[in-house]
Amino acid sequence: MAVKISEVVRFSKAWLHGIKAGDLLLSVNGKEIEDVLDYDFYMTTDDSTPVELTFKCTNGKTKRIKRNAGELNSHLGIKFETYLMDKQHSCRNKCIFCFVDQLPKGMRESLYFKDDDSRLSFLFGNYVTLTNLSEHEIERIISMHISPINISVHTMNPELRVKMMKNKNAGECLKLIKRFADAGITMNTQLVLCPGINDGEELLFSLNELGKYYPAVQSIAAVPVGVTDYREGLYPLEPYTPETAAETIDLIESFGNDFKNKNGTRLAFPADEFYLKAGRELPDDDFYEGYMQYDNGVGMWTLFKTEFYSFLQNNEVGDIDRELSCASGEAAYPLIRELCDYAMKISPSLRINVYMVKNDFFGHNITVSGLVVGRDLVSQLKGRELGETLIISASMVKGTYPEKTDGVFLDDVTLQQAEEALGTKISLAYYDGEAFAKLIWGIN
Repeated sequence: MAVKISEVVRFSKAWLHGIKAGDLLLSVNGKEIEDVLDYDFYMTTDDSTPVELTFKCTNGKTKRIKRNAGELNSHLGIKFETYLMDKQHSCRNKCIFCFVDQLPKGMRESLYFKDDDSRLSFLFGNYVTLTNLSEHEIERIISMHISPINISVHTMNPELRVKMMKNKNAGECLKLIKRFADAGITMNTQLVLCPGINDGEELLFSLNELGKYYPAVQSIAAVPVGVTDYREGLYPLEPYTPETAAETIDLIESFGNDFKNKNGTRLAFPADEFYLKAGRELPDDDFYEGYMQYDNGVGMWTLFKTEFYSFLQNNEVGDIDRELSCASGEAAYPLIRELCDYAMKISPSLRINVYMVKNDFFGHNITVSGLVVGRDLVSQLKGRELGETLIISASMVKGTYPEKTDGVFLDDVTLQQAEEALGTKISLAYYDGEAFAKLIWGIN
């Protein structure tokens, strides 16, 4: 396989050797290049080892360039069309709980793309189902020791996994977990739980089976299924109730307590949403053991709160005379309300208006801030007291992979449009309790 070069830096080594945009990189030291993982792996050598790159030019000629010992990769000056160098791998499953299938029509095309790419697991923390891996990719993960990888397991029952993912190979792929474990590859795993399907006894079975692969399996996150208002024609799923959420917490915590007594780690953690749905207080900082599953919504609430109070305890912020506002999804509202009330308590001249934004767009079963859209934010806050700035979670504004361009909500409303409609500046809080405190007090 060859990779097309999109640009060659002027006066770089490749440019001086006549390499041009449109030429193909065939190999590095005789090893074929498929994507960025191959390129980085074969270009990483000790300083005393030269590297030979083979190119096929648009005129049909083959050229070879040596990167000398101690020479930086950047000196070569070659750039590629995409970060992955080829197309992102799409998902082959038809999971009964897939959130993409629950999106309304008419949104931007990139939101309907389902990725299932092992390279994105390693590079960006995306979760893969294992059903999309070729034998070549499996061998590459093992030989390159690409680790950790993040795996969407959902259930360790092979027959149930086939039914849930509607892929006849979904059960057989579970054997790859053992294969990776035997090769010393570490794994973070997730279980998207659907009431009455893969929770209860099935959940306990999955936890016990995954626990057998510890320490290669280094964490398990249990996440509740998201159910939007757009499920017409899809598998009938119900959201978790306070009662079923509490039962799930009890089961996972019981497993975690036993596992920790034997192995020194809880291994399995319920997502914050379970505690909020059950109306329970979230665990303290020690419970999360370093927050390995933070990006999966496990421990976000606790860490954010810890960082906020820690910053205020260790810094003199003083009283400040200003009015501002904060808006969040329904799930995070109690936390944002608590932190803002505390801020106003220690700074009497500070005035913060705190607003909950209900998700009219996706449906009221969706409560996380990251799925609040621009039109809901504007319609529910227009005419309200907002002060000099409105603070929202940065998770509300997203871009298309891999650019991550800030400024666009999921419904394509831009930050600028929202600011104009609301008549105030919008400030983004980037997941960090300390950063949130600094925004409130206007500290750079």
